[in-house]
Amino acid sequence: MISEKYRILPGPEGFVPVTAALMGVVLPDEGGAFVEGGIIPENDALGMIAEKLASAKRPAVCPGPLLMWQWNGGAGPKAAAVRELAAACGAKIYPMPDYRAKSPRINPEIEISVNHPNITIQHNGIDVCVFVGVHSHYANFALRMIRAGTGCYTICLSDYAASDEAMISLRDVDAAKIGAITAKVKSISKGGV
Repeated sequence: MISEKYRILPGPEGFVPVTAALMGVVLPDEGGAFVEGGIIPENDALGMIAEKLASAKRPAVCPGPLLMWQWNGGAGPKAAAVRELAAACGAKIYPMPDYRAKSPRINPEIEISVNHPNITIQHNGIDVCVFVGVHSHYANFALRMIRAGTGCYTICLSDYAASDEAMISLRDVDAAKIGAITAKVKSISKGGV
């Protein structure tokens, strides 16, 4: 279950938090999910993600280029599933379409910059943030910055391996897994379990 040695929790953790990998956390194999530094069954994590999103005051979904540029046949259905998830939990969408540095020209009202994600998080009071379709090396960097300076709870829905810098991360995410989270959010919102 969840390791008590080092937990990946909302910050602020400090100017430059230590990387999770250096603290000994490992990523899950297929069928598992990464939650706050430990590994649990994927289905349990789907429910935890839904609960976090359903109870968030200001949730956000941050799609990246792997989702937005329709780089493969699965990107279109996945993007539609992400929009449905955002609508189900009342999340605003802050795209991360371009990784090139834009500072100081970013507009925290409409986008999240991987170079300064904490600005968008803080400016908009985001308490739960979902990264989806973001290259893992950029996601990890941005997630560490968010953990360093904000209290935002981060979730990463990864295309391949999970992210060890998010509080919750799923691997091999497709439209069906996103749809399962959406169904759970809707059930929670209606008072179901």
